[in-house]
Amino acid sequence: MESSISKIGVFTSGGDAPGMNAALRAVVRAAIYYKKEVYGIMQGYEGMIAGDMVKLGARSVGNILQRGGTILKSARSQEFRTKEGREKAFINLQKNGIDALVAIGGDGTFTGLHKLLEEYAIPAVCIPGTIDNDIAGTDYTVGFDTATNTAVEAIDKIRDTALSHNRLFFVEVMGRNSGYIAINSGIAGGAVATIIPEESMTLEDLFAKLDEGGKTNKKSSLVVVAEGSKLGGALELAKKFSERNNYFDIKVTILGHLQRGGAPTYFDRVLASKMGVAAIEGLLKGEKDVMVGIRDNKIVYNDFDTIMQHHHEIDSEALRISKILSI
Repeated sequence: MESSISKIGVFTSGGDAPGMNAALRAVVRAAIYYKKEVYGIMQGYEGMIAGDMVKLGARSVGNILQRGGTILKSARSQEFRTKEGREKAFINLQKNGIDALVAIGGDGTFTGLHKLLEEYAIPAVCIPGTIDNDIAGTDYTVGFDTATNTAVEAIDKIRDTALSHNRLFFVEVMGRNSGYIAINSGIAGGAVATIIPEESMTLEDLFAKLDEGGKTNKKSSLVVVAEGSKLGGALELAKKFSERNNYFDIKVTILGHLQRGGAPTYFDRVLASKMGVAAIEGLLKGEKDVMVGIRDNKIVYNDFDTIMQHHHEIDSEALRISKILSI
């Protein structure tokens, strides 16, 4: 595969997601396969500004496929948002001879890459790594499957104690702007209701749903709440329901950052590996300012405007199924 690119920098940025290490491994080994040098940039854009970069070999990324988090570390950089910060980053890239970039992160990461290309013409490809699955242009993001499995495992355990004590649990999962984790873990965990940012459920709707269970002698219930719910978080909803209803002993569990950690599932490992190879092959074929995606099980490349002007809409079929089954 012919290309003028000789040294590729790779980094992780934004919130960590299971599978980032698998994507890093694939990027490094694919680059070496095509006889390119690879440099790992520590702590995202912060490391780029500080010049914290290290050459990576095939053995440098051995035994990381199964590890959660990111061995390159991650950070959000305020300085990189400034023109002066980006200039420092570019100077350090030049010092190391890096002439192309692969980033693993979300839309904020992609925005930074776009700025570098605009100002310094550095070809770059982004791999979507975020548990929220909220990025347009791809059916799945790296980390989403693992985070959802973690939520389902927790919900299964919570249901055991809910049944033992006739309790109503409000379980809050991650998803500030996206209900993908909530809707899928709600279906898999048998939730009586799932509250997501994309849907306008009212408190009256929720109370009616829970009241139905009480009237039919339902001994326990479980409500899954995305953290970005317009109705409020799990604690707030539990308080509001307890003020008007005494059917259940009410408890709250907030899963929080538990969902970000742990070994990636087989699905996330394979997805990350496919996207890592695609990122390198895309760069060498002349792709730039794009994000790798997977749609209908096929690799695609999405330009910056496509990603930024659209949102990954919630699956309407999943919503429909959730409502049918929550009786």
